[in-house]
Amino acid sequence: MNLLELLNQKTLLADGAMGTMLHARGIGFDQCFDELNLTSPAVVAEIHRAYIEAGADIVITNTFSANRFKLSKHGLQDDVAAINRAGVELAKRVVAASFKDVLIAGDVGPLGVRIAPYGRVKPEEAREAFAEQIKALAEAGADVVIAETISDLYEIHEAIRAAKGNTSLPVIATITFTRDDRTLLGDDPVKVAHRLASSGADVIGVNCSGGPSQLLRILKQMRQAEPNAKFWVKPNAGWPEQVSGRIMYPADADYFGEYALQFREAGANVVGGCCGTTPQHIAAMRKSLDASPTFSITEISIQPEDEITAEPADQPTQLAQRLSEKKFTVCVEMSPPRGLSTHKLLAGASLLQDSGANIINVADSPLARMRMSAWAVCDVVQRTLGVETTLHFPTRGRNLLRVQGDLLAAHAIGLRNVFVVMGDPTSIGDYPEAMDNYDLVPSGLIKLIKQGFNMGVDHSGTSIGQPTNFFVGAALNLCPQDMDTEVKNLHRKIKAGTDFFLTQPIYSPDDGPKLIEAYEAKHGKLHQPILAGILPLVSAKHASFLHHEVPGIFIPDESRARIEAAKDGAAKVGAELAVELIQKIKGWASGIYMMPQFHRYDQASEIIVAVKE
Repeated sequence: MNLLELLNQKTLLADGAMGTMLHARGIGFDQCFDELNLTSPAVVAEIHRAYIEAGADIVITNTFSANRFKLSKHGLQDDVAAINRAGVELAKRVVAASFKDVLIAGDVGPLGVRIAPYGRVKPEEAREAFAEQIKALAEAGADVVIAETISDLYEIHEAIRAAKGNTSLPVIATITFTRDDRTLLGDDPVKVAHRLASSGADVIGVNCSGGPSQLLRILKQMRQAEPNAKFWVKPNAGWPEQVSGRIMYPADADYFGEYALQFREAGANVVGGCCGTTPQHIAAMRKSLDASPTFSITEISIQPEDEITAEPADQPTQLAQRLSEKKFTVCVEMSPPRGLSTHKLLAGASLLQDSGANIINVADSPLARMRMSAWAVCDVVQRTLGVETTLHFPTRGRNLLRVQGDLLAAHAIGLRNVFVVMGDPTSIGDYPEAMDNYDLVPSGLIKLIKQGFNMGVDHSGTSIGQPTNFFVGAALNLCPQDMDTEVKNLHRKIKAGTDFFLTQPIYSPDDGPKLIEAYEAKHGKLHQPILAGILPLVSAKHASFLHHEVPGIFIPDESRARIEAAKDGAAKVGAELAVELIQKIKGWASGIYMMPQFHRYDQASEIIVAVKE
C-alpha cells in the first residue's frame, strides 16, 4: 500500500495516544517508554492491537522519543537503532496477525534540545540525530515517516531533510501549537503551513496542542494557506488537568466522533487522536467516518481569504464563560506580599479555592504601598493552584509605553482578565514623592485594550502580530454622591468596551437598583454584568471607620448596631450580615467581589461556603 495513493481515495484514520495508554497500565512518566519495545513488547503490542481493532488505518510506532538526545537521559544513547527497529518490527507483527491492511508510521518526535539560532545544537547535528533514527525505522520496514509534536520550524525542517535524504518513504510533518494558536516561537498556522510545504513534506498538519475545536480552527487556516497540500490532524482529548495525581482529559469518544467528520469536511486527509485519546475515541471516529458518505477532498470549496471569518485565538476565560452563562460568580481580592515569600498568599488562595471561590483578584500596590508585582502573583497563583485570576491594572504611574508593554507581558504569561482602575495616588503610600503621572484615564485604557489590542493593533495603529483576548472590567460606585456624574462615567466605560463591572463595597441591597435605574432611564438597558463589592465587617471600630471616613461607603444604622452589640463576636456577625446581603442582591448582581480585611480569609471562606450552599 502507498500512503499518497490511498489519500487520493479516502480519508484515513490514524491511531490514538500511545503514552496515555502506557501510563494507564502503570508505567510512570519517568520511565523510557521507547525502551519497552525491547523490555516489554507485549504491553506495546497490546496497545497497537487495540487501535487496529478500533478501526485505525495507520498505527504509529512506539518510538516518539527514540533519538540520541532523549535516550541519553536514560543511558540508552547507544541503543537508538535497536529500539527503533524493535518498534517497527513489533508493529509489523501485530498488523500481520490482524489480517488487515494497516500502514505503519515510523514515529519521530522532537529531539528535546533547542536548535540554533535559539539553541546550542547546530542544524547539521540535529539533522544527523534525526537521520540516525529515521534510517533505523526505514530499514526495519516502516511504510511512512512522521515527524510530529515539534514546535520549532527550524527543527522540523531538519527532520524533513533527514527523512528525504535517507529514505524514499512518504514524509508527514506536523507541528504543535500553544493555546494562542501560535508555536512556542510565535509562528502562526499560515507561516507553518508554508514552511512545512516548502520543506518538502508530503503531508503536513497539526497534532497534540489542544482539543478538536482548536485544531479544526488551525486546520482551516493551514488549508487556506496551502490549498493543494494533504493534511494530517490529531488533536488531544482537550486540555489536560491533574486530578488526584492523575492526568485527565475531558473530551470523550462521542465528541471525537462528531469532529472526525468536521475535520474531513475542512480538508483533513488523515484524522486521529493524540494525548488523552484511547481506542474508544478511535472507534467513535471510525464509526462516524464509515456512516457518512465519503467524498473527494478536492470538492471542498475554499473561501477567498477576505471572506473567512477570523476566530478568536483563545477560548473565553472562565470568568467570561460564567458571566455569559449567568452563573453567580464569586471573586475574592488578595493583596500581593510585601516581601519575597508567597507561601501565606498561596495558602489563603488555596483555602478560598477549596471553599468555592471562582476567581482570585490580585490588587496592584493597594493604598500605593510597595508590594510584589501583581503580574507575578497572578502567574504564581494560576500555575500553582490552577485557579483563574483577574489582574488589577491601574493607570497611575504608567505612561503609554509602559501600559502597552505591561499588557503584552500580561498576555504572554497567560493573564486574560484585567480590571482597569485609576489606582491609589502615591501621595498616600510608602513613597509620596514617587511619580504619579499617567497618559490614560481608565476609560481610555479600556478603549486601548478592547478597540486596539484585542483587534491586533497598538495605540499607534501598528500591528502587534495577533489580537489579544483580554476580558476587561471597570470600577463602579453604587453609592455615589453625584448620581449624574457616576452615570456619565459608567456610560463612557461601556462605550469604551467594558465587559463587566466591580463595585465599591455596598451594605444595602437597594444600592444597585438605584444606580441601574438611573442609568437605564437615560441610556437604555444595562447589559454588562455587575459583581457587587462585599467587604465583611470584623469589628465595631472597623464599621465606624468605613462609614465615617471612606468616601462612597454607607453602612445602615441597623448593621452597625448589630456589630456593636456583638462585641467579641463582631466578626461572626459581620459574616452573617455579608451572607444576608449577598442573598438579597442575587436578583440584580451577577456575582460578588469580596474584599477580605486584615487577611481574614477564614471569614471570607465561611461566607463563600454559606452562599454556595
